Amino acid sequence: MYWIYLASAIFLEVAGTTAMKLSKGLTKPVPSVLMFIFYFACFGVLSLALKKIEVGTAYAVWSGIGTSLIAVIGILFFKDALNPIKVISILLIVMGVIGLNLSGMSHS
Repeated sequence: MYWIYLASAIFLEVAGTTAMKLSKGLTKPVPSVLMFIFYFACFGVLSLALKKIEVGTAYAVWSGIGTSLIAVIGILFFKDALNPIKVISILLIVMGVIGLNLSGMSHS
């Protein structure tokens, strides 16, 4: 159940960051309000995940997967630049998250 909380926190963080981009520097009211709602919910759900998942592992998974997803969203929807270094860097983040989970220290 706690991994579902963490996955939800990742989804909400990605939604909040996407809304932040869509807010155009907090000048668009609807995306700006959504950003605050998504981030508030994100941290609430993340705190539930931290009841059973080690803080270092939870934060690494949350930030790593969130960063990777936002990078992909930026490339696909916001026309961010795509280059080999960016692709390799995203893959390294994902491999690091997988490595943390396979190490066994992520399961309490």
